[in-house]
Amino acid sequence: MSHQILIVEDDVAMAQLLVEGLQRRGYVARAVHSAEPALAALAEHDYQAVITDVNMKGLNGLELCQRIVAEHPGVPVLVITAFGSMDTAIRAIRAGAYDFLTKPFELEAIALAIGRAVQHKELREEVKRLRDEVVSRKGVSQVLGESAPMRELIALINRVADSESAVLVTGERGTGKELVARSLHEASRRRAGPFISLNCSALSAAALEGELFGYAKGSAPNDSKTARPGAFVRAQGGTLFLDDIAEFPLELQPRLLKALTDRKVRPVGSEQEVPFDARLVTATSRDLEAMAEEDRFRPELHFAINVVNVHIPPVRMRGNDVLLLAQHFVRFFAEKSRKEVTGIASSAAEKLLAYGWPGNVLELQNVIERAVALTRYAQLTTADLPEKVLNPTPATNAAEADEAVLVPMDTIERQHILRVLRAVGGHRTQAAKVLGLDRKTLYRKLEGYGPAEVEAALRDAPPRTDA
Repeated sequence: MSHQILIVEDDVAMAQLLVEGLQRRGYVARAVHSAEPALAALAEHDYQAVITDVNMKGLNGLELCQRIVAEHPGVPVLVITAFGSMDTAIRAIRAGAYDFLTKPFELEAIALAIGRAVQHKELREEVKRLRDEVVSRKGVSQVLGESAPMRELIALINRVADSESAVLVTGERGTGKELVARSLHEASRRRAGPFISLNCSALSAAALEGELFGYAKGSAPNDSKTARPGAFVRAQGGTLFLDDIAEFPLELQPRLLKALTDRKVRPVGSEQEVPFDARLVTATSRDLEAMAEEDRFRPELHFAINVVNVHIPPVRMRGNDVLLLAQHFVRFFAEKSRKEVTGIASSAAEKLLAYGWPGNVLELQNVIERAVALTRYAQLTTADLPEKVLNPTPATNAAEADEAVLVPMDTIERQHILRVLRAVGGHRTQAAKVLGLDRKTLYRKLEGYGPAEVEAALRDAPPRTDA
């Protein structure tokens, strides 16, 4: 739908010039010649922006601007006048004007200013909508997202939630893999049972073995009197989540595979097997298939845990979901710190949307927690955001980048592969040659990225030149 612009100009010829100029640039423009019909028009129709002259009979442009800001706070006002001065500019800004322009002006400059004003209005409305959306949601473990990749993810979670099949959650670090695992659990028939989480990279092989399979009486370190059930048994009737499964010790992988096959575990120090009834969900940011080909992960275990793959898109592929997540964190940390912070100013929202978020959701959470702690206002402003968000540097320049914006090698590889694929117009064979990969390896990596991310990377790609 074309954006509607209201022009308030007492010079009929100038008003007509503005109307025709904006219409040629795709806007729907209407002109009135004083403040009173302008206020009536705003009461009847939804305008995306208002252009007003300063010097008019009756209410002048600055007084009209004040009325519009008070009665229609979401509508940006642009003030133009032939009597431009610093004093007038200051009074216009104090009256709430979005921008200030002086005559004589180029129509192109007016069109650019209108474009910025319309974008500002839409962004404010989006921030408000997302704030209301967050307030209406209940529960802290829901997967948030309205972008196409996230709608696909949520639909997949709902489809596989009640299945008993093992699920492998993949995605870059910081994308929220445990959150997705919890959502799978809460949407399943096992929701009344426990959700047991274990990080495979946080424990030694011996400690992980005991935590997972349990200890017989007298076998647990520092406890010789009682038996200790392992995570499989503690997750009885629920879900067992193994994070960083790529770090699972190679020497223990046959035991894990046997437990999944037999649905029984043998505690450390025991000859007896104990049956369990738990669904397994695992997660990794690594390429397990490549690790299996390199004998760093058992292929048969990979098959057993990867019955259903749920891939989480990175934040940079999720569009305005950044603002939805940010508003969620604003509300969470404001309540936690007992501060009256309710939202995000549009200028700050623009910076959040422009940043690449190499650390994904965890980095966004950290930035918003910091901003809520620092802010002195009811809305987060650009002054509350860190320098890396305000003026981002290329995250791949390891020689110059700040430690806070460095990204994992997997992320750099993913970005480079998608950039090459886009450059060759989506021609996978040609991309494989450029990258020095065989086609099978490239296809596997692209499959791991997920169709939504690949399609997004190929938007506006140059046309393929193959016959």
